[in-house]
Amino acid sequence: MSDITKKPDGSPEKPKRSGQAAVAEFVAKAKALGPLRADGRRGRLVFALDATMSRQPTWDTACQLQAEMFAETGRIGGLDVQLVYFRGFGECRASRWVRDAEQLAGLMGGIDCRGGQTQVGKVLSHVSRETSEQKVDALVYVGDCLEEEIDSICAKAGELGLQGVPVFAFQEGYDPDAERGFREMARLTKGAFCRFDAGSRDQLRALLSAVAVYAAGGRMALGDMGKSNKSARILLEQMK
Repeated sequence: MSDITKKPDGSPEKPKRSGQAAVAEFVAKAKALGPLRADGRRGRLVFALDATMSRQPTWDTACQLQAEMFAETGRIGGLDVQLVYFRGFGECRASRWVRDAEQLAGLMGGIDCRGGQTQVGKVLSHVSRETSEQKVDALVYVGDCLEEEIDSICAKAGELGLQGVPVFAFQEGYDPDAERGFREMARLTKGAFCRFDAGSRDQLRALLSAVAVYAAGGRMALGDMGKSNKSARILLEQMK
């Protein structure tokens, strides 16, 4: 059976591309071009995640999604990634900057969840220090709760905003306090917020890919992607 649809006048109509197909096509073009930034430097993206015990029930799924995001960044020319995570009693670690996404995916696969409170403030301070030494183009944060004073978090996010580092906050679940804090982090840095669960993995994958494109190529690259990709348009609409 033919899968070619026809227009009302009987002429054949090209099948519409899926969002994933559009992402794949853009990534392929980006890789062929090499570094996408106008200044010629490599983009730099910090990927931070909450590894406290509250995320244990969905940790395997979250790791798979995040590993897919790393794999996507690995296909894009001109992008360095650093992994940051916190867990346990005051443990907050950052990897070295790497160009091989497989190395980061392997590191993330070795992380297990441990009881403890959130340390989002430490993550924001770390990124602020990093970008003061060499420009960080974006921070992706994935977590499910926020146990710190929101005014303190907003102050640190505001500093990042002044440094020009957008925060893309992805919330797992429906904690209202976390949502309020994550939305403020995104607003103060001109980033974006999105909530996800096990049923929205395809959307999250596409959104993470769009963030990677932004970090590698800036607003122009994301804008080009947005012409054919809904996830890129979602981010652009919030980044004002």
